[in-house]
Amino acid sequence: MAEPIDEHFTSTVASLTAPTLADVTALQGISAQDCLDIFDAQLGSRHLDLAARWLRSHNKGFYTIGSAGHESNAAVAAALRLTDPALLHYRSGGFFLARARQGSGGDALRDVLLGMVAATEEPISGGRHKVFGRHDLNVIPQTSTIASHLPRAVGVAFSIARARKMGVESPWPADALTVCSFGDASANHSTAVGAINTALHSSYQGMPMPLLLLCEDNGIGISVKSPTGWIARTYGDRAGLRYFAADGTDLPSVLTTAAEAAGYVRTQRRPAFLHLRTVRLMGHAGSDFERGYRKPDEIVADYARDPVLSTARLLVSAGVLTPSQVLERYETTRAEVLALAEEVAELAQLDTAHAVMSPLRLTLDEATAATQAAPGAAKGTAEEDAPLTVAQAINRGLLDVLTNHPETLVFGEDVARKGGVYGVTRGLQAKVGTARVFDTLLDEQAILGLALGAGVSGLLPIPEIQYLAYLHNAADQIRGEGATLQFFSNRQYRNPMVVRIAGYGYQKGFGGHFHNDNSITAVRDLPGVVIASPARPDDAAAMMRSCVTAARSSGIVCLFIEPIALYHTRDLYDEGDDLWLAADSGATVPLGRARTHGDGRDLTILTFGNGVRMSLRVARRLLELDIRARVVDLRWLAPLPVQDILTESDATGRVLVVDETRDSGGVGEGVVTALVDHGYRGALTRVAGYDSFIPLGDAALEVLLSEETIEAAAIKLVRTAPR
Repeated sequence: MAEPIDEHFTSTVASLTAPTLADVTALQGISAQDCLDIFDAQLGSRHLDLAARWLRSHNKGFYTIGSAGHESNAAVAAALRLTDPALLHYRSGGFFLARARQGSGGDALRDVLLGMVAATEEPISGGRHKVFGRHDLNVIPQTSTIASHLPRAVGVAFSIARARKMGVESPWPADALTVCSFGDASANHSTAVGAINTALHSSYQGMPMPLLLLCEDNGIGISVKSPTGWIARTYGDRAGLRYFAADGTDLPSVLTTAAEAAGYVRTQRRPAFLHLRTVRLMGHAGSDFERGYRKPDEIVADYARDPVLSTARLLVSAGVLTPSQVLERYETTRAEVLALAEEVAELAQLDTAHAVMSPLRLTLDEATAATQAAPGAAKGTAEEDAPLTVAQAINRGLLDVLTNHPETLVFGEDVARKGGVYGVTRGLQAKVGTARVFDTLLDEQAILGLALGAGVSGLLPIPEIQYLAYLHNAADQIRGEGATLQFFSNRQYRNPMVVRIAGYGYQKGFGGHFHNDNSITAVRDLPGVVIASPARPDDAAAMMRSCVTAARSSGIVCLFIEPIALYHTRDLYDEGDDLWLAADSGATVPLGRARTHGDGRDLTILTFGNGVRMSLRVARRLLELDIRARVVDLRWLAPLPVQDILTESDATGRVLVVDETRDSGGVGEGVVTALVDHGYRGALTRVAGYDSFIPLGDAALEVLLSEETIEAAAIKLVRTAPR
């Protein structure tokens, strides 16, 4: 079925009359060739949207969000450079095609169509998603783009200058700017508001922030209208944010205004907001029935604001093309796109789980191999060999990383002069400088977005999330942005990072839920993400080095969960025994390998974090009952050390899983499942924290796992389950 906007374009152009005297002033000083190049990108984008409808009608295409009505963004691309990193809104099809014209090689029309049919030949995601992205065009693929990409864009802009200040090679030129496009509805998202605030906060302090924010304002978010004038009212007079505006129906104005905005950002190294007024044609997306929430006359009225038609009129009035030449160009593009659509519709798609998961598998394999092969550090001095607490060991590991890897950044709330809430990073800034260890504003989305942007810019970020509960304020930056990048770019883009998170319960004198959170359910199921959970000081330093090795070698995202209650613990069994202290040998720990304490033949205790210390204390008391237990510190919660779990479990035939997280959704569920799935046939039981938030004060001990509970479960298991 013909699309109304398609018929409107052809009938309107056919009715145009070429002027007797061409009005070249209509081009406003823009060359005719530049206008033609942009027009061709607009035509390509329009016919890609029409082809998407054709593919779906023939059951050969998938859900897509079109760019119809937004094609004026092609002029923004023309005003920028190929070397300016771009993070694009899902309606930036014109921008993508115009950017492709600045590059060389590849067929951008075919690339987009390959994404529509999820073909394995698609050059950025390999058939895993329909995204605008290509490595050689410096278009970093985005998947959601409901503002979730804005914090990363801020991080990329920040990193352009910071990499050079650190003497680190960057993929972006020194005078590059970052462009990030988004819609008027997305501009209201807290993520967008926070990201823009972060850009202004940084610029206010004199930090270079070459960020061009491109708001493509079509006045409606799916079915909800934006208040008239809202974007201009909100961002038109924002201190520190230069505002530019252009009407998408006026191509020369868009190109001129975009060039002015880009020139300001490029020379001043400050953020700017380009408000591009657009129109949404052909509905929101895919199966959207626009007439269900918009009046027919309202939809038809928008046809007059069609940017492709406006450009056609401009070219005719300026004498660049005749109406028949416009239609010929239009139909030639249609034929080209439809021919490509028919071709790609028959191409192969991913057809096995192995193929789909290839980027995840290869990344994890690389990370694992790198940590197994990583050499230990040379033996230190007597002072360096002194026994350390967990906090001191992490500090030592971070200093080693900062010393050996000049691309490393450590940042977060209070991490610089203060050294963090618990002093873990104390002294690092004084040793390596303010460019590499610094404080951020109080916004977890901003912290993780900075890390994501730094990671794709040649840097190795180690951000700190002050408390585990605070991670949930920004989990989408890990779940939706960080974890997915290699998957949806087929490993062409990577954002290596090691996220330090102070977590778990048992912290005394400080409190309640937000400072004693014992749930990591939100991150346990993230494909391709490594979760490290050290308990002992020597493991803490070694595992930090391992995470950095993994991140540097494979670009993997690592979450490094540090048990707050063990930061400054010195004793294990008795006051003053100093048995929880340990020297740092400078070693690394292979990813996915557990650590076993003891060789008891009666019981295997599988645990992690605070559970290690509690279980070791319980194991000592069990000796009085002639029960000999071995305590296995899992150390890695993703991927779980399955082989070590099985080996140590089979050694005794009795397994007690000690899980300080919650009964539902806790780590223990994964451990038990791994045992069952791999054929463990011995006795098995589990103890965990209650399904409760953590209250203030001593009441917390009523819902957290206790040594008494562990001991009782161990005794019952041994006495009721003969070997």
